[in-house]
Amino acid sequence: MTKDIKTKQFGMLTIDEETLFSFPDGLFGFENLKKFTIVEEADSPMMWLQSCNEPDLAFVILRVLDFMKEYDLSISQGDLEAVLVDDPSKLEVFAIITIPLDNPSDMTANLMGPIIINMKKRIGRQVISLSDKYKTKHCVLDELQAKTGA
Repeated sequence: MTKDIKTKQFGMLTIDEETLFSFPDGLFGFENLKKFTIVEEADSPMMWLQSCNEPDLAFVILRVLDFMKEYDLSISQGDLEAVLVDDPSKLEVFAIITIPLDNPSDMTANLMGPIIINMKKRIGRQVISLSDKYKTKHCVLDELQAKTGA
C-alpha cells in the first residue's frame, strides 16, 4: 500500500508503507511524530529523515561511520530493547546534521543524540550517548578529514 504526502522539501512523495519507520517515542522535541521515511539523495551520503506526520518537517541525516573513522555507540540496555535488538552491531546509527546557511562547510553532527534504527524491524529511536566524548555539535568536515587522513 502506498501513501502520498506533499512535502516542503521534495514536493509530492509517494511512499510505500513498507518503507516507513516507526519511532514510538518520536524524536527529542518532536515526541508526537511517530512515522518517518528515509529519502536518499543521488550521489550523496546525505539523507533526509522525512516526517510522515508533519510533511513540512525533514531532518538531514548521515550514517555516522560515513564521516567518522569510529564511533563508540554507548547506550542503555533499555534503548536496545526499545528497538528490539540485543546487539548494537545490528543497528544503523545516524546523526542529525545542522547545516548553517551562511557557511555550509561549518555543518555539525549531533553525536550526543544519535538516531538508532533497527532496519529489519523498521523501528527507530533517538538516544542519549552514555559516552562523555561526544557532543551535540561535532564538525563533520573535521571528522571526515580525520577519517580519510587528509
